[in-house]
Amino acid sequence: MDAISYERAADIAGAVRAAQQPGAVFIGGGTNLLDLMKGGVERPVRLIDITHIGGLDGITTLPDGGIRIGALVRNSDAANHALVREQYPLLSQAFLSGASSQLRNMATVGGNLLQRTRCGYFYDTAFSQCNKRALGSGCAALEGHNRMHAILGASTQCVAVNPSDMSVALAALDAVVRVSGPAGERSIPFAEFHRLPGDRPDVDTTLRPGELITAVDLPTPIFSAHSHYLKVRDRASYAFALVSVAAALQMDGERVHTARIALGGVAHKPWRASAAEQMLNGQPLTQATLNHAAAAALRDARPLAGNRFKVQLAQRAIVRAVNQAAGRAGGVA
Repeated sequence: MDAISYERAADIAGAVRAAQQPGAVFIGGGTNLLDLMKGGVERPVRLIDITHIGGLDGITTLPDGGIRIGALVRNSDAANHALVREQYPLLSQAFLSGASSQLRNMATVGGNLLQRTRCGYFYDTAFSQCNKRALGSGCAALEGHNRMHAILGASTQCVAVNPSDMSVALAALDAVVRVSGPAGERSIPFAEFHRLPGDRPDVDTTLRPGELITAVDLPTPIFSAHSHYLKVRDRASYAFALVSVAAALQMDGERVHTARIALGGVAHKPWRASAAEQMLNGQPLTQATLNHAAAAALRDARPLAGNRFKVQLAQRAIVRAVNQAAGRAGGVA
């Protein structure tokens, strides 16, 4: 067994200082980190417990009408908070789609942002070919079992997908991640927080060394009346998405004023379907327009041998999620 030291941080500054030591990692709920440690995927030498830092476990209103969710807020508490349920129902639905109630009671918002892929080749150290674990070793999933893997934004180095439900909703809502590090505080637009694999699939986010996530900010709510989170998975509970869709609409009668669509289960990061959004913005929500928008969202898909079904599945999921966000359980006009 590897020797691991433990330190309880009293404040943000102390946590950031402690993180400058080699092999140090932050731990909140630990629901993902402990799994990775047990499997030998992660081997930290120092755990910095941030759960006793004051001020990171609340949800507050911002001056512009948005809200700030502290990094230590539990997923279950965020999902059931009145401000989230009423003003950001898309996010509440996404929280409740993830994991199990037991895990949601432990997992934190900050930790959820840092979830690592559930690719079997990454988790099983018996497989030596995994560029995410050992850069330069190859990607076994390219020619192996790749049913759950990426169809958008992948590279020849990695085809793993981001597993978070929460992050898909945050991508659609244009959230901002607040962090504190050795160089001070900064804000990261959500679209820039997670990375595509490129030639460095071992790096999941744009966090700098020693930076601690302190909160997530959500802008003024404009999608509370028309949004829906749809998760398509192999079983109804405790399963990761084959495809998920976060759809948020600002409607003007039968016309879409503003659309936000993000996909999960299809890429190394939550995937904004910008082409689909542009085709819907300012247009009547007709069946033809919606079908064309869904097709545009998958135009650049590059499926693998085992996940070609995801292209059509994602298109249909977009149509269904947008319909439900618009309050049309069946077809559109």
